[in-house]
Amino acid sequence: MENYAVYVPRLVKKEDNFAPGHRACIGCGEALAMRQAFKALDNNVIVVNATGCMEIFASQFPLTSWQLPWIHTLFENAAAVASGVEAGYKAMKRKGVPLPENTKIVAIGGDGATSDIGLQAISGAMERGHDFTYICFDNEAYMNTGNQRSSATPFGAMTTTSPMGKKSFGQFSWKKNMPEIAVAHNIPYVATATHGYPFDLMAKVRKAVDTPGPAYVHILAVCPTGWGSATDTVIRQSRLAVQTGIFPLYEVENGVYKMSIDLPKLRPVTDYLKIQRRFRHLSDDIIAQIQARVKLEYQKILEKADVTKRAKGKSKTGPRKAPAR
Repeated sequence: MENYAVYVPRLVKKEDNFAPGHRACIGCGEALAMRQAFKALDNNVIVVNATGCMEIFASQFPLTSWQLPWIHTLFENAAAVASGVEAGYKAMKRKGVPLPENTKIVAIGGDGATSDIGLQAISGAMERGHDFTYICFDNEAYMNTGNQRSSATPFGAMTTTSPMGKKSFGQFSWKKNMPEIAVAHNIPYVATATHGYPFDLMAKVRKAVDTPGPAYVHILAVCPTGWGSATDTVIRQSRLAVQTGIFPLYEVENGVYKMSIDLPKLRPVTDYLKIQRRFRHLSDDIIAQIQARVKLEYQKILEKADVTKRAKGKSKTGPRKAPAR
């Protein structure tokens, strides 16, 4: 395991940028991940929040859990609004408007707002090179509106729109790989994280925000309500997702892959699947397919990390920089 203390101290600040008192479900992994992510940052941050669970349970008028400047946007345009905030901030600074120095812009959204509805705006913002961080809090379905499938829903998972029955076994497609889509945009920093490894999560969010140019952090957030699991197993599920290889932790910095936790042996996927009601209908054959796919995808990440590690050692050109704007 990485020495996370390299990036952030083991003792984090007591103050919360995302305060308690919200209306999240019991055991909400997304609320926990949100608190961790914004504990890693100071107060000089502007948050752009796409529609979703977080916007509903944390900001019901006239109350809010946010202790930062916060903008609610639609499902589809969080990255576009963040781009406008970043461009406006730079323009006002050029005109001499007295504003805080080094203000950071962070856009947040769920898996639906990220991998489905908002993908076009995210891609455009990354391609243009805006200096902002996008964080996806991935609970693997449209939980805000009743647990409908998204393109981030795992293969075989049962949702209200991918039910199990005589003619269906649940989600029919494999989970969309948003981190790799972000990497394909040639941006300076991409990482995966989950709330079961809090110091790793906080370190990556801090690094993403400090990186000039666009950065992307994909955080797996356990949803007991939608996943059909016990509320006291949220941390365990988060860690099992990593330990089984279903959700590997890694970062890609200037094109160089690095494993955050390089496991010598993966636990069987059944350790993760069996504690969630959304997978309880799966046959042995389907579970075997999932196990084979997990091993294949995990090996791809390991190979990329090994190749880029060796390539970095031979490189004489140095790391790439964020595009100038």
